[in-house]
Amino acid sequence: MTLKILAVEDSLTVRTMIEHVLKGAGFEVYLAEDGQHGLKRLAEVQPDVITTDMNMPIMDGLGFIKGVRGDDKYKMTPILVISSETAPELKTKARNLGASGWMAKPFHDERLVSAVKRLAA
Repeated sequence: MTLKILAVEDSLTVRTMIEHVLKGAGFEVYLAEDGQHGLKRLAEVQPDVITTDMNMPIMDGLGFIKGVRGDDKYKMTPILVISSETAPELKTKARNLGASGWMAKPFHDERLVSAVKRLAA
């Protein structure tokens, strides 16, 4: 079974990189450009793992994580934050809302693939 990944990221460049790396590793990748769009895509994609940025227009990563965890169907779906933010308070907030992991931008391709595989296991 191929793992389905929902990648929520406002930067077209980073979104394209995430898609390229994860598709290259054999995953099905679905994209959303902000948290609000990400929440709409949840039901149609039913992802095994979600990646999200923190700083996005319309709905940021914290709002998105809160929205995902507010849906019983996705309470246990792993969420990997991929962000250039480094503030420990933000990481703590994200974890308290239900983020499963945190990866700094810029990321290494292999590290992203292994983090997604680890979270999906």
